[in-house]
Amino acid sequence: QVQLVESGGGLVQAGGSLRLSCAASGRTFSSNAMAWFRRAPGKERDFVAAINWSGATTSYTDSVKGRFTISRDNAKNTVYLQMNSLKPEDTAVYYCAASRLSSVPAPYHYWGQGTQVTVSS
Repeated sequence: QVQLVESGGGLVQAGGSLRLSCAASGRTFSSNAMAWFRRAPGKERDFVAAINWSGATTSYTDSVKGRFTISRDNAKNTVYLQMNSLKPEDTAVYYCAASRLSSVPAPYHYWGQGTQVTVSS
């Protein structure tokens, strides 16, 4: 059974940093695109960042460009989201997702349960 398990969320002050991790199990995702999404309170789930199978191509939503970095370690079957200069509006549940395809943009077929990120002002 495929599982994506996020970790690294928590409470941080504005301007601080967090690093989210997403560990995959049940199958290898080294040939698949991966992504992070988030759902803020009272809002729909939104795209944050994506990375292709090799890590050579990434994409970001405008609001996080220059602050967030997505990366992956295929040997560990893990994808990361480094979040710097955090703002209160980054407060959300962050979800890891995996695609059956290798390039980005891609549809996402597997989802984690999410990890809470709270940024205080």
